[in-house]
Amino acid sequence: MDGITLVMIAIIVLSNAAGDVLITRGMKKMGEVNSFHPYHLLQLGRKVLGNGDFLSGVFCLAISFFAFISVLAWAEMSFIVPATSVVYVVTVLGAKFFLKEQIDKLRWAGPFLVCMGVVLVCLP
Repeated sequence: MDGITLVMIAIIVLSNAAGDVLITRGMKKMGEVNSFHPYHLLQLGRKVLGNGDFLSGVFCLAISFFAFISVLAWAEMSFIVPATSVVYVVTVLGAKFFLKEQIDKLRWAGPFLVCMGVVLVCLP
């Protein structure tokens, strides 16, 4: 595994987590979607287009997606997919520090187990 692969994994993880956090923050500002009537969906679409957090989140997720498909061109998928699952840990950290969510011990257990799985995949 070379340095560029590690950089690409970091880009994928950080941009994916940032995208999830920003979209969540944007949706919380817009409020709950209660109706799927075409008129209400049109109103929601207008709100989305004016919501900087939401649009920034989509941009970050696009960066993550294009970085992911480009790294698959030269690296082994059996390594890349598990390694990028570290995004679950980073997303929970983002939820705690940027969205001010309360994360209990049980909810921390999931990302911890993901990290342990990544370590097993990365072992020679």
